[in-house]
Amino acid sequence: MKKAFEKAQQFGKSFMLPIAVLPAAGLLLGIGGALSNPNTVAAYPFLDIGWLQAIFTIMSAAGSIVFGNLPIIFAVGVAIGLARSDKGTAGLAAMIGYFVMNSAINALLSLTGELAKDNLAGEGQGMAVGIQTLETGVFGGIIIGIVAALLHNKYNKIELPQVLGFFGGSRFIPIIVSFTSIFVGAALFIIWPYFQLLINQLGTIVTNTGAIGTLFYGFILRMLGPLGLHHIFYLPFWQTALGGTMEIGGRLISGTQNIFFAQLGDPSTTQYYEGVSRFMSGRFITMMFGLPGAALAIYHCAKKENKKVVAGILLSAALTSFLTGITEPLEFSFLFVAPLLYVVHAIFDGFAFMMADIFNITVGQTFSGGFIDFILFGILQGVSKTNWPYVLLIGIPWFFLYYFTFRFLIKKNNYKVIGREDEKQQVSEQQVSATERAKTIVHGLGGADNIDVVDCCATRLRVTVKDESLVNDDTIKQTGSKGIVKKGTGVQIIYGPQVTIVKNEVEEYLDQ
Repeated sequence: MKKAFEKAQQFGKSFMLPIAVLPAAGLLLGIGGALSNPNTVAAYPFLDIGWLQAIFTIMSAAGSIVFGNLPIIFAVGVAIGLARSDKGTAGLAAMIGYFVMNSAINALLSLTGELAKDNLAGEGQGMAVGIQTLETGVFGGIIIGIVAALLHNKYNKIELPQVLGFFGGSRFIPIIVSFTSIFVGAALFIIWPYFQLLINQLGTIVTNTGAIGTLFYGFILRMLGPLGLHHIFYLPFWQTALGGTMEIGGRLISGTQNIFFAQLGDPSTTQYYEGVSRFMSGRFITMMFGLPGAALAIYHCAKKENKKVVAGILLSAALTSFLTGITEPLEFSFLFVAPLLYVVHAIFDGFAFMMADIFNITVGQTFSGGFIDFILFGILQGVSKTNWPYVLLIGIPWFFLYYFTFRFLIKKNNYKVIGREDEKQQVSEQQVSATERAKTIVHGLGGADNIDVVDCCATRLRVTVKDESLVNDDTIKQTGSKGIVKKGTGVQIIYGPQVTIVKNEVEEYLDQ
């Protein structure tokens, strides 16, 4: 079980590099697509300026190209995330493997006479990097990314006979990945049509369960958050046919997020895809309103002498949740000391998703449900397409629901949330300077010799250690961490959005 968690956390964090590309692409597509849309220009004539529309059109095209090539981006990103070293070679090998895999599928479709001439979408086929192939989407990219990483980790130090010595080590990886990708393509040619059918049936089951299914989706998603495994759960709904399919502009688009962004650039769209209300929009209610309400409750429950320090910490965490949708800094302030509060939070989050589904709120997102995405993909898109005012109508009561529930439970059970600790546990500022942080983290993890892999996701430093018994929580907490999750040799240290800086500091320290 512990080994499975370690593998799962490595797999989950490998998604974060390609996912990190989406906010920038989404901003370009969201602003450019919204403000160059003929309907928007007709409604706001001051936007109808030649050079201004040219800028918006370029922005929309720049964002669209990223979402149009997500499979290869995931192939490269997953390979880099799972490779233990020499990550650039793994990424290059994955890209080559993706080309070869799709070319192999194209050749087999042609040889068997199954290469569609018309209506590619209807035949489950599409175009990937200029190759007509099966519509494997992001799944195809992830599969090749995993294959490239596994082969890289096994063979990147291989020694060949002297006459072939030049092709040993890292140079061997693109070669072995290329050959392997032919067989991966052949396997997908046989298996994928059945897999597409299975995905479509699963999607039908989720759809047929209605609002109750959406409630459980939101609840499970939130409960997986502390383990850092939520990316694995929601990604298939966002990026594959499990989240639905729709034909847009003659192309079959799979996955809720992909459908939404394809619709952003389609002038004929009058209402965004209903899957957005099921798998995305509920986040805005929780992150913009619910959790800030919980933060206010925790502040009002703090001891009088601690309120000044607590106010700064909670205000920062609440603003982070409201603006960006990143919730870990706030959630981990009560997760470990009051797990019941987190379960209640997960239940409320499930109901938030259900309410978004019931009221057909179709506000999409790039990464998370914060105010920035709410403006771009809700307000700017118009009421008729998104029903965004319902987020406010539901969100305001949600703020008070969280506030009064959290305040009641904290007082009733005397939970030692931040600001209510015993004297010896009083809230304090970070005890080590930034320059000493990396040294302290490494020491807390049992020293450099005990560290196997260092990486991060959006908010967590994700480390694989050799001996988990050497990890010292108290030492690590001195570095300003919001919480620590340990499962076997997998260790996650929550720092918040600045975690990439922490990761770079640790890597630089280990390289000395």
